[in-house]
Amino acid sequence: MEIKDADKKRLLEDLVLSHAPHIKDTQSVPLVMWLVVLALLPAAVFSCYIYGLYVAAVMGVSIGSALISEALMQYFLKKPITVTDGSAVITGLLLAMNLPPHVPLWIPAIGSAFAIIIAKQLFGGLGYNIFNPALAGRAFLLASWPVEMTTLWHKFTGGYVITQNPIFDPSMPQQLIDSISGATPLGALKEGPKVLQELSLQTQPLYDFLFSKAMIKSLFIGNIGGCIGETSALLLLIGALLLLWKRIITWHIPVSYITTVALIMGIYYYFQGIPNLQYAILFHILSGGLILGAFFMATDMVTSPVTKTGMIIFGIGCGILASVIRLWGGYPEGVSYSILLMNAVTPLIDRLTRPKVFGTR
Repeated sequence: MEIKDADKKRLLEDLVLSHAPHIKDTQSVPLVMWLVVLALLPAAVFSCYIYGLYVAAVMGVSIGSALISEALMQYFLKKPITVTDGSAVITGLLLAMNLPPHVPLWIPAIGSAFAIIIAKQLFGGLGYNIFNPALAGRAFLLASWPVEMTTLWHKFTGGYVITQNPIFDPSMPQQLIDSISGATPLGALKEGPKVLQELSLQTQPLYDFLFSKAMIKSLFIGNIGGCIGETSALLLLIGALLLLWKRIITWHIPVSYITTVALIMGIYYYFQGIPNLQYAILFHILSGGLILGAFFMATDMVTSPVTKTGMIIFGIGCGILASVIRLWGGYPEGVSYSILLMNAVTPLIDRLTRPKVFGTR
């Protein structure tokens, strides 16, 4: 049977071996980015319900500034404009979720512009940035305007910041109640012992209040003061399950990160003689930005290691740094700086954990 020229050409093309990779995936950059946005939406919407619609304006300005900055930088650098891929939206949304609920709108506008222009585009754009852009923007804002970044918390009925209708021990001095009721949970844990030390009182009543079943429930479900993205650990975990199910992220960084924090806090409070040790550990896992950071920022595929061993090392390093900052640092929270510091050593981790080439020594 005679083979036609067209069929012969097609047969030869099928026999040509192309270079790696030979395994293709249906996932694309826009699909991954928009799935992350979808995973963040439950917590973002709930924060608007808890803190008010002004939070939606903060998120809108932050996302808008990120999109405009990305488009302008790509235009001036004569690069293809890719604002529709969702990466700038994620940066703006994550930055907003790391801000207090009542910051002036120029704060997210400047922060997102810094994150996109300095931390992302000047490093080469998506895939080339060393540091997580949203966290770099937050660190810049915290260093530049610390008052706005650490005081403009939402106040519930009665003027409480820490949670809705907190139940204080009647034996607690009023000075301590005044200092911790106007602070976030981590802020209360940082400042409360100082107040008690000045009054020459024991810290046990403070720990009984913070490390209680009621406080853990508030942290998990979501009716506490703090940054926009710290509202509900439950909704953040639901979004994280979506990313794990779609294989956008893996368990290695979040589990090693959170487990390290849990172990360090367990050891520390064990030697402190805290009776409700399990609640002390859960308090540190559920409070602050640990859940948000572990699942949505530390797992950034650009700024985290590529090997499984490297991811575990990265997560352990983040957990150690966050715990050290929380326990002995000047800030009550340490998640942002722990991830940024580990971003800096990601290339070294990749080099040390690089797998051997098959067939070589």
